[in-house]
Amino acid sequence: MEEWFTALTLFEKIYWVVALIASAILTILLILTLLGGDTEDMDAGDVDADVEGDYGIGFQFLSFKNLMGFLTIFGWSGIACLDEGLSKGLTVLISVICGLLMMLAMASLFYYLGKLQSSGTLRLKSALNQVGEVYLTIGAGRSKIGKVSITVQGTLRELEALTDEEKDLVLGNVVRVKAITENGLLIVELLNK
Repeated sequence: MEEWFTALTLFEKIYWVVALIASAILTILLILTLLGGDTEDMDAGDVDADVEGDYGIGFQFLSFKNLMGFLTIFGWSGIACLDEGLSKGLTVLISVICGLLMMLAMASLFYYLGKLQSSGTLRLKSALNQVGEVYLTIGAGRSKIGKVSITVQGTLRELEALTDEEKDLVLGNVVRVKAITENGLLIVELLNK
């Protein structure tokens, strides 16, 4: 092994060292990511504040993982080019392009994987015009808060509701959400009058 390495030119040695070290680091990073030990998402303490409108950092082209991906593909594509007998200039050009494409692919992958996460935040506005069923009696003329079973954001939920109807809405009545109050109560109306 030592004889093989010493027989390489300096240009080839650089590519081999970059490829091997970057591959080892990238492998460790990917294993840590799969096991949940992702260092880029470490908490900076116990923060209980809920920041509204915080949707993460979005598309991140420059990161440590992406840099390691660049160096790994840069090294291996350079070695492949040298084995094919390409010139040094063409080898560098091809390996840089391949590395940049790898960075773009990894950044896109992590961006779209991040989009798959659900915040778990209930957005009541998505309940507007949805049809549901009375679960607990709702008093006529907004006299008593009741509950309705309604699908919001793909999940069946029991939410508090009021009505402007002249009669109480009872268990089993089919209703439609026509408005939402500022404090999060649904205003429903009887669907089949």
